[in-house]
Amino acid sequence: MKPARRIAHLDMDAFFASVELLRYPQLRGKPVVVGGRRVPAPMADSQGQLIYTRLKDYAGRGVVTTSTYEARALGVFSGMGLMQSARLAPEAILLPADFEAYRHHSREFKRAVQTIAPIVEDRGIDEIYVDLSAFDQALESTEALAIRIKQAVRQATGLSCSVGVSPNKLLSKICSDLQKPDGLTIISYEDVPSRIWPLPVSKVNGIGPKATLKLQALGIHTIGELAAADLSVLHDQFGGLYGRWLHQVAQGIDDRPVVTERDPKSMSRETTFERNLHVRHDRTALTEIINQLCERVAADLASKELASQTIGIKVKFADFSVVTRDITLMRTVQDAKAIRQAVSACLKRVTWHDRIRLLGVRASSLSAAYEEANVQQLLDI
Repeated sequence: MKPARRIAHLDMDAFFASVELLRYPQLRGKPVVVGGRRVPAPMADSQGQLIYTRLKDYAGRGVVTTSTYEARALGVFSGMGLMQSARLAPEAILLPADFEAYRHHSREFKRAVQTIAPIVEDRGIDEIYVDLSAFDQALESTEALAIRIKQAVRQATGLSCSVGVSPNKLLSKICSDLQKPDGLTIISYEDVPSRIWPLPVSKVNGIGPKATLKLQALGIHTIGELAAADLSVLHDQFGGLYGRWLHQVAQGIDDRPVVTERDPKSMSRETTFERNLHVRHDRTALTEIINQLCERVAADLASKELASQTIGIKVKFADFSVVTRDITLMRTVQDAKAIRQAVSACLKRVTWHDRIRLLGVRASSLSAAYEEANVQQLLDI
């Protein structure tokens, strides 16, 4: 008899900001924001005391890459303009991003988890799924095993993570976000009505802003209301495939396996804005957002030792129309600068007919980065 499935979703807490706090531990417990371009690193004064840039001192239209939970409590979240954030948290510390450090700690936390539970699916720089089904619960409970994994991550990196454990990936992804930071949430199918159904539908990975608004127009606000919805109504409003998926996930059903080895077809990062942005009036903010998306795609590629030959963009306008453009390059790329150059070429092919609500950057036609390096080395000989 096969053991019951136990799938964990591990999500690092405020990952980029937490890595920065390792470097500046004196900032723990304070509102800290990471982001912007040309933000100076802290410098020591004549007495050896570090001088930090304050959010109120930032001049420009950059955006927040991430923020500590203390800054989030003040209303500062990733994707927000730094000038807007400064009005909410003027005394918050502003630090520059260091993606090389983030990639290093990403590799370290994943290594630590695999020393305990080797069946791991990499989902990006700061999150993974872990299959715990093969562990004997009579010897070690789910809670004890999850705590051991969390302790291994902290010992290896000095960072905390939040873990959700359930019978499938869908529920575990929701659960890992319920008790942040440093949380642990474990549920069974029997807990779905009491723990999952009261949550808003937007908590389900795969129900985006557009679908959320459409569901709300139907009077469906919570996952429980979605579970009780008539399948024929969902079919009519969302089409057969997506309508059936909505009905299924609301019941907590998800049979996807944890995939340890696969050849990813693409990697992408996107962000939905708090307000629709104008292509000319908000040009500086949009440029900063695109730069950050390129940095994140580059970090994801590097973490999996992949390079891309096709770079694309996704633009969603205020009227919810979506435009995609891509370009296939002469050789593969991995670094953010090369990705940004390709994105610039894609942006020139877009007709900007409305304000923008979402931007995304996508890397596809992937191959092993070391293979490309070896080929280039042979060409250089």
